[in-house]
Amino acid sequence: MSEDARFEDGVASSLNIGAQDADDLKILSALVQDAIFPTTEMRYFASERRFAVLLNRFRWEEERTPKPERVQSVLHFSDVTSVSSQGIDRADKDMVLSVLSVEFEAGEAPSGHVILTLAGDGAIRLDVEALDVTLKDVTRPYVAPSKKIPNHE
Repeated sequence: MSEDARFEDGVASSLNIGAQDADDLKILSALVQDAIFPTTEMRYFASERRFAVLLNRFRWEEERTPKPERVQSVLHFSDVTSVSSQGIDRADKDMVLSVLSVEFEAGEAPSGHVILTLAGDGAIRLDVEALDVTLKDVTRPYVAPSKKIPNHE
């Protein structure tokens, strides 16, 4: 019986980081900038108060590779009390979204709102009791299909 490849089998190291305050979230936001995902890869588990997205993340942290790379990563939020969005057609199963930033708007401490700003005027807003976010790479890196570094001209 063959076994699936694991990230640990590769040469590069995987990310597994968290954010529990706005400063931490700025670092995480930089790492997920230009990540892409289809609408079908985001889920809100209301009874568990969790929201998760499976992203195809551009590996901004890896400058040593000769070709631009992406990796699949899970962006996970805990203590989520509600989720809303704009500019996203959930019925369009082929819609691909691109992350521009992830920011925290503080409310009555420690609660607030996490805003995932998406390209094309889309956004996802998570109401959270406290900021508790993790980003974990779950596959080995692969050469970006475009073979280009994302450009924001």
